[in-house]
Formats: sequence, structure tokens, C-alpha cells
Amino acid sequence: MPKTDRKYSLFLDTTLNKVDAKGRVSIPADFRALLEQKETQLTAFRSFSQPCIECRTSEMMEKMANDIESSFDAFSDEQDDLTDLIFADAKEFPFDSTGRIVLTEKLLKHAGITDKALFVGKGKTFQIWNPYTYEELAAKRREQALAKHFKLKNGGSDD
Repeated sequence: MPKTDRKYSLFLDTTLNKVDAKGRVSIPADFRALLEQKETQLTAFRSFSQPCIECRTSEMMEKMANDIESSFDAFSDEQDDLTDLIFADAKEFPFDSTGRIVLTEKLLKHAGITDKALFVGKGKTFQIWNPYTYEELAAKRREQALAKHFKLKNGGSDD
């Protein structure tokens, strides 16, 4: 991938990519650029709240580990449950020379991904979805948000 002077700070946009028979899929170029810029690995695990694949940087995984450690008693059921759901299921994914990763059968099955994967930017993280599943969920979320008139504190500005 050609180097660029553009600085990326968040995972943005939604990109649809093909998945081949071996589970290989290209990570969107902007997402790869952000990971390369941060000099970090991509870590993915099955979401425990949605039928998708959660993707984080190595630094975010480290922060989650620290948050769990400081939030729960060592060896408590809550800590064990959460670490099993996240870390026992997580895998680091290096890119090949063309910017692809090979998703495991377990991840593909959990998200219901077959021949297409939808990469959904979530700011500091991103998710990988079956495009049809996400389309339905996104429509429901948009409808709910519009009905509830969500507002960001300070309108999302720095003022």
C-alpha cells in the first residue's frame, strides 16, 4: 500500500468487501492506514452483544484488560465471564501483502458472513457484519434514534 501523509484518527465509513472461499477479506484501505499509522495489530473477537465481529487495536485490547482488572475482583465470576467472552476468543490478524486477513470459521459463523463482509466504522473501533443483518439493524437504530431525538452533550462540538 502506498504511504500517505494523511493522518487518520478514527475508523469511519462503511465498506462492503468480498470474502473468498478461504475466508480472506481485504481490510478497507483507510482502516489499514490507521492501524499502520498507530503501528498496531488488528485484534478481533466475537461480539457478545451483536451478531458481528468486534475489531480493536492492540492498545484498545490492553486498555480493556486494564479496565476489567480494575473494575472486578480478581478471579470473580464477573471477571472470568468477561475475560472469557473477550480475550479467550480474541485473535490478532496480520495483513498479507495485499491488505487481507483470513477470518476464522468461528468468527465467520458467528457473524453469518459468507461471501461479503461489511466493515462498519465505530470511531475508535470497527465491526465486521453480514451486510444484510447490519442493514436491518441500522434501519431500526436510525428509526429509534430519530424517534427519541438523541442529542450529544454540547452538540458534539468543542465549544
